[in-house]
Amino acid sequence: MQLLLLSSSRADNSDYLAPYISWIASHLSGIDKLLFIPYAGVSIEYDAYQAMVQQALLPLGITVTSIHQHNDARQAVMDAKAIAVGGGNTFHLLYQLYQQDIVQLIRKRVTEGIPYLGWSAGSNIAGASIRTTNDMPIIEPASFTALNLLPLQLNPHYSDYKPEGFHGETRDMRLAEFMQLHPATPIIALPEGSALKHDDGKLTLLGSKGGYLFQAGDKMPLAEHADLSTMLV
Repeated sequence: MQLLLLSSSRADNSDYLAPYISWIASHLSGIDKLLFIPYAGVSIEYDAYQAMVQQALLPLGITVTSIHQHNDARQAVMDAKAIAVGGGNTFHLLYQLYQQDIVQLIRKRVTEGIPYLGWSAGSNIAGASIRTTNDMPIIEPASFTALNLLPLQLNPHYSDYKPEGFHGETRDMRLAEFMQLHPATPIIALPEGSALKHDDGKLTLLGSKGGYLFQAGDKMPLAEHADLSTMLV
């Protein structure tokens, strides 16, 4: 499989997808047409979402079409040379994927070798389930089971920032609750500006901000270029 899973579409005050353009160029080398899935977008129209992604990828010479512009979503996935899934609400994204009956079809195409690019919610669904998303469950998908391209959980936009005087749960507290119920399941937390890359059976952490592994009640820092391939078995 060829996966590039970005924590976010921006880092700090960057333009859309700009911090990752070299990674994306390498990941989509030889690809001239990309199928975009905008279903995580709730407060943005799909046409506008597609146009934003197209603008960001113009320097790469890639034509971006959106799945909502096709009459047959399943055929669009079957014909895709590469698939990109954008951020937004993870529950709405997975709900629509099940509605269109393309969860297993996307998994099939990607495991057969077409490149998959995701950011935020689009990265979250590459894991086993969406149970470690940060999003509010504004709609109920048929299942929390996601694409299961990686046998682990993902937490994009990771930060454990706690404002002074704030009494709600931090991200670490929420992930600790998951670990309490699922101690054997690894969670990779990705700060903004970082990403996971899977290629030729190797899973690597990208980005100078590194990441974190949560498992069995422990939190372990992960350095840039960390080889996480042992988590694939």
